[in-house]
Amino acid sequence: MVSDATVIDDMRRWLERAVIGLNLCPFAKAVHTKGLIHYAVSAATDTEALRQDLIYELNALLAQDPSARDTTLLIAPYVLVDFWDYNDFLGVADKLLRKMKLQGTVQIASFHPDFQFGGTDADDITNYTNRAPYPCLHLLREASIDRAVAAFPDAEMIFERNMRTLEELGQGGWGALGVGKSPDEDPQK
Repeated sequence: MVSDATVIDDMRRWLERAVIGLNLCPFAKAVHTKGLIHYAVSAATDTEALRQDLIYELNALLAQDPSARDTTLLIAPYVLVDFWDYNDFLGVADKLLRKMKLQGTVQIASFHPDFQFGGTDADDITNYTNRAPYPCLHLLREASIDRAVAAFPDAEMIFERNMRTLEELGQGGWGALGVGKSPDEDPQK
C-alpha cells in the first residue's frame, strides 16, 4: 500500500506543477499559498466506504471557517481505479449532495488518472486538464467559487484556454512535468 504521505506529496506536486504551474485553475494558487487546501486520503476499498468518507469530509469542510479550510481534496487511491466506475460514482456523489441539501453550498469537481471527456479519445491531451495521480473528489465551497469568478473577468474562457495550453504542451510536455504517481508506489500492489 502507498503511504498517505506519498499520496499527498504526489497530489501537491501535481497541483503545483500542473494546476498552478500551467495556470489550469487561476484560483488554485491563492488557496494553496495560504494553506487552505485540506488533503484527505481515503482508505476506502469499496464505494460505500468512500461514500462514508465523502459524508465525513463534506461535514468537516463545512464545520471549518473558509479562512481555515477553503477546499478539500478527497483522494481515493484504493477504489474507483477504473475511470468508468469513478464516473458512475460521481452520480452517487451528486445524489449525496442533494440528500444533504448541499446543492448551492458545495460543488464537487472530478479528477482521475484516466479522466476522459465525452466525445474525446482516451489519449486526447485535453483530457489532462482533469487528470490527477489518483482518483480525487475536489470539494469546493460555492461561495468561494463565486468570489473567485467575480475576481476573474473571463472565467468562462478558462476551459478553452486550458485546451489550448495542453495542445501546445503536448504529451511530451505533460510527461516532463513529472506529475504522476511516485515511481515505486502502486496502490494496487
